[in-house]
Amino acid sequence: MCTVFFKIGSISIYGYGVMMALGLISAVGLGCWRAKYYNIDPDVFFNGAFWGIVFGLLGAKVMYWIVEIREVIANPRILLDVGSGFVVYGGLITGILTPYFYFTKVKKGSTLDKLDLAMPSISIGQFFGRMGCLMAGCCYGKALDSHAWYGMVFPAESAAPHGIELYPTQLMSAIGNLLLCGFLIFMTDRVRYRGQVVSLYMICYSVGRFLIEYLRNDPRGTVGIFSTSQFISLIMFAGGVILWFVFKKVGLPPLRRVRRETSAEEAEKIDINADEA
Repeated sequence: MCTVFFKIGSISIYGYGVMMALGLISAVGLGCWRAKYYNIDPDVFFNGAFWGIVFGLLGAKVMYWIVEIREVIANPRILLDVGSGFVVYGGLITGILTPYFYFTKVKKGSTLDKLDLAMPSISIGQFFGRMGCLMAGCCYGKALDSHAWYGMVFPAESAAPHGIELYPTQLMSAIGNLLLCGFLIFMTDRVRYRGQVVSLYMICYSVGRFLIEYLRNDPRGTVGIFSTSQFISLIMFAGGVILWFVFKKVGLPPLRRVRRETSAEEAEKIDINADEA
């Protein structure tokens, strides 16, 4: 674990911030790179992603304040800490609704195709985000009863309890998000209806998040017998299943990779090279 990634003089660059930056760059970069292969304007996708990131971060922060409302009331100075304390689900809600509004109301264009394209980008961004959690020590797991090869011990300066072996929940979540990214890219050209990649993300992510919550031990609020994130996961899972069949009933054609045709200029170059050979 590396709480401080590196230092420039007296300025410390923290690993959490570096991973968050890499996550944002990777998410937008992957989406824009894939957009051209699916006949989607990369500039339009970039603009939608930009506003999604801005309001996604805001939503994640507001959701954290809601979940930790008792602590916020007891110590209002928490509101001034903008560098830590985020809830992923809050970011997902506003981070998806904002591009939806942008593509539909501002650009007056289709939305589901761009959201399908964006789902793997969200997953790769979450991968780097969880790696940032690993470096900072937040979102930590329960203590292990016995020594295990997968146990992690965090340093004293991290947010996690130090000196004891914990479940590596941050790393487990990161690997899960990376696998989900690959799975969604694979399924983009294989689903039968537009919007079903969004449904797959909702179903798969909610299941993974629900299960990992049983191994986590950081403060994150409760709703009855479930943690706040588990409760939201149940709603997200149900929504994903319902939307899968809604999109099937609507029957819009799915995203398909556009075969890149050779231009006349490129064909001429190929003929010249062939003649020279």
